Amino acid sequence: MIFMKKILLILICLPIIGFGQQTFNFLHDGLNREYIYYSPSGLPANAPLVFVAHGFTGSAQGIMSYSGMNAIADQNDFAVCYPQGTDDDWGDAFWNVGYDFHSTVTTDDIGFLESLASYLQLTYQHNTEKTFFTGMSNGGEMCYLLAFDGSNVFKAFAPVAGTVFPNGLISNLFSPNESVPFFVTHGDNDNVTYFGGDLFDQYWGPYLPVDTLVDFWVNENSLTNLMMDTFPDLNNNGKITISHKYSSFSTVNEVWLYTHQNGHNWGDNGDIVIEQEIWDFFFLMSNNSTEVNDTHKIKKILSVRNLLGQKITDIKNKLLLYIYDNGEVEKKIVLD
Repeated sequence: MIFMKKILLILICLPIIGFGQQTFNFLHDGLNREYIYYSPSGLPANAPLVFVAHGFTGSAQGIMSYSGMNAIADQNDFAVCYPQGTDDDWGDAFWNVGYDFHSTVTTDDIGFLESLASYLQLTYQHNTEKTFFTGMSNGGEMCYLLAFDGSNVFKAFAPVAGTVFPNGLISNLFSPNESVPFFVTHGDNDNVTYFGGDLFDQYWGPYLPVDTLVDFWVNENSLTNLMMDTFPDLNNNGKITISHKYSSFSTVNEVWLYTHQNGHNWGDNGDIVIEQEIWDFFFLMSNNSTEVNDTHKIKKILSVRNLLGQKITDIKNKLLLYIYDNGEVEKKIVLD
């Protein structure tokens, strides 16, 4: 009986690997790196691929559980990769984004992540035009680093609670190789990575305000229209989420900013499902004029009219009617 109890205890303590989810090793730059790859059952060829990066001291397993992205993948037919950072001298897992106390670190995380993405695209026949990157905190900072210094392997980015360290690794700060769609989620009350930045931080190192980074990507993509909305306070906690969506008739790229009144977290305050919002952004940016399935269609604007039904071209600071090719009509105000 004691022997049977020991066997049962061992089985309970073993990691549980779900269907379609496996942990792999990947050799890059002489380092044996790890990642978790999740693929929904029956995923077709040419499916999208989403990377989700953990925060400082975190893990691939942890962000997989925390982000809820596997459930979104099941519903929308894409695969997810959860890469694992390396450990620093103190044993903390991290992404090499330029923290002051990592100034002597030479780990090439850009090379690792882009090489891994290319490998997964080839091995599992993922769509090279629909490979995206999101992450939380240190993982969100990896989003910025890839967007500024990367080679366009990832087609859109969605950092959560991240920032940029201008004294760090970014050689192409404010001079990226490509103009890319960008979706920032950040808490007004974040007490780890301040929304307003901190140019005098003595621990992580100086880092930039969120507004500065959003403004950069808005200008980089030549976006001129802004639509703001407030999500309903579904859980009645008095904390609201506000969306800022920048767009232009001249490009399919958009830049989104979601601000919420929570702290340093994944962006959920009970009113929205941020992982669904992230996927919707990725989907929209890569399928602006196509239909992927019967339940998720992208609509195109046919015309913009005033409340008298007259076509207009000056769309700023007015309540207008947007008429779409699917028959829908929306009232919107585009703020200058």
